[in-house]
Amino acid sequence: MPARARYDLVLRSRRAVLPDGEQPAAVCVAGGRIAAVLSYADPVDGARDIHLGDLALLPGLVDTHVHVNEPGRTEWEGFASATRAAALGGVTTLIDMPLNSVPPTTTAAALTAKRAAATGKCAVDVGFWGGAVPENITDPAELSALHTAGVFGFKCFLADSGVPEFPPVSRAGLETAAHYLARLGATLIVHAEDGSTLGELTAPGLGASTRFGDFLATRPDSAECLAVSDVLAAARRTGARVHILHLSSAEPLGLIEHARAEGVAVTVETCPHYLVFDAEDVPDGATEFKCCPPIRSAANRERLWAALESGLIDFIVSDHSPCTVDLKLRESGDFGAAWGGIASVQLGLSAVWTAARGRGWQLGEVADAMARRTADFAGLPRKGRIEIGCDADLVVFDPEARWKVNAHELAHRNPVTPYHARTLTGLVRATYLRGEEADGTPRGRLLRRDPATGTAS
Repeated sequence: MPARARYDLVLRSRRAVLPDGEQPAAVCVAGGRIAAVLSYADPVDGARDIHLGDLALLPGLVDTHVHVNEPGRTEWEGFASATRAAALGGVTTLIDMPLNSVPPTTTAAALTAKRAAATGKCAVDVGFWGGAVPENITDPAELSALHTAGVFGFKCFLADSGVPEFPPVSRAGLETAAHYLARLGATLIVHAEDGSTLGELTAPGLGASTRFGDFLATRPDSAECLAVSDVLAAARRTGARVHILHLSSAEPLGLIEHARAEGVAVTVETCPHYLVFDAEDVPDGATEFKCCPPIRSAANRERLWAALESGLIDFIVSDHSPCTVDLKLRESGDFGAAWGGIASVQLGLSAVWTAARGRGWQLGEVADAMARRTADFAGLPRKGRIEIGCDADLVVFDPEARWKVNAHELAHRNPVTPYHARTLTGLVRATYLRGEEADGTPRGRLLRRDPATGTAS
């Protein structure tokens, strides 16, 4: 009788979320990869054989929208704190946005500085987006150098980004960037709010208010619709692959659906805060809820859920965009002047599951929207699924646990989040990165996307 294979780790769960559904399974790990997926009770030879019982076993989440802010604004967030928070929330891979670090990741030299800042600090795997700004979109050599260096694509803004070193591009600039990135085969990811519309609504004095409704009026649905329309038009004319970041308004969904029917290569994300909160319930002065684009109405939120269910919205990412406590201006409660960004990388899975289960979603559907589809989008074929040959990035999740969020107990750097004091259902009990428990130890790798294959490692 042949000897049984020996594994480094075996995780047995009666609720393993596999590609063909949730079922009992024993997931066997060797050399940091998933080596076998067996029946729950199959006898195996494992150095560590852990019985999880009814705790669920999910693939590690892939969060493609995280602002780490190091170097340059490390007091806002940093690689050590952000990746530890990510691991505690079940995220095993994140891709860092090209702002709000200083310098922004708009040159190959800045990418080198970013990687140097991250080296030896990351508790999970980390990749990097490049930035497309007026200064580099007219320099094909600079964009090409970033592409060759392994960024996952290029981000631009169509409105003020909030930081001076990352200015927005014009309509003409958008098309210039799309044209060149189409030639490179790179993805253009866009903060889609129309700057002209926002500028007319945020003239001096118009934005100052403690009422969330007043702030919401300065970031209307029409700003997203106009910007999405511009992005889709540029994609049609250039053949570029485009991605709409953090869609908050359901109004542009018809434009996106029509463009896809025409063959435009467009993908769309939304975020937990747009799926959990609604504008009607944001208290006066509660600037921790401020983000751009903004949280909208409850009716709008339900349209986003429907679009996720239909596949019109592709996936869910955090848009973890933290800042120091003082920048949220809690004392004055001024929505117009407060920094716009929501800190949530540790909370996304629990927040989404809390909202999704009440709408009849299954765990596998949540994992699909937060792990497999994001991994596919980023070109990470060994991430986001429990399959033989994939990295053993795994999450032990208690889907029935109810717990109250305490911002001061979260691992991201500054204790500010709109989820503070909110009761959530579902708690991450453990996270594994390539078969080793992600306990804050800097085992994460820095990922590069291969320009030739479109995949990353």
